[in-house]
Amino acid sequence: MLLHRKLCQTRAHHHLRYFSQSAAAVIHPYDPETQLTYLPGFPRPDPCETITAILRSESGKSICAKERKAGRVPSIVFEQKDGQHGGNKRLNSVQTKQIKKLVAHLGTSFFLSRLFDLQVKPGFDSTEIIEHVRVLPRKLHMHVATEAILNVTFIRAPSDALLKVDVPLVYRGEDVSPGLRKGAYLNIIKKTVRYLCPTDIIPPYIDVDLSDLDAGEKLIMGDIKVHPGLRLIQSKDEPVVKIMGSRVSEQKKAK
Repeated sequence: MLLHRKLCQTRAHHHLRYFSQSAAAVIHPYDPETQLTYLPGFPRPDPCETITAILRSESGKSICAKERKAGRVPSIVFEQKDGQHGGNKRLNSVQTKQIKKLVAHLGTSFFLSRLFDLQVKPGFDSTEIIEHVRVLPRKLHMHVATEAILNVTFIRAPSDALLKVDVPLVYRGEDVSPGLRKGAYLNIIKKTVRYLCPTDIIPPYIDVDLSDLDAGEKLIMGDIKVHPGLRLIQSKDEPVVKIMGSRVSEQKKAK
């Protein structure tokens, strides 16, 4: 944590915005009956996009400033060899324009829950590949005022790991929800839900169906349908969304 702060610290700490999906890898023996493939009816991601990185041998405030000035974002890849405690780490830098484009296209929450192929090269224009590894973005640091990307942290994502992931929720069925059609309004309580996910079946998002919700009704985390290989690590009784309002307007119309 101390090293991570040194990498991304600015003179005024309040100028930073921290985005994190709190991913921690746990090497876990799977239940042989669990099907670790994407199943019909559940969202599956597009093929992994490739992020290009170059090695960085030094860290520190001045080094990070030089990297950003040169159009690069300082980054770290955690090996996660010892599970929860971060393990070994490697310093590198990624292209600012590429990360900025990905975050703008996907959105912060979707960027932080998506797997990428990280290709480490001697230089961005080089054809030589020093290392090719699958990673999951773990933290994204942005400047509060300018939203400039200051630092990005990745975690290795081997197939035999479970990752804590804040999976984005996508709400559907607003146009046919009985409660919303009566004039009630939608109160979205959760935009993401945290699951312990086998790496090979991390969902890009989770669909939340509102089509049957009437005024005053809600959905809780236990109501959300996900792949059976995912484990909810928040209370299943926590509310996710609620249709706020009453049936007063409907009763008035009936009179």
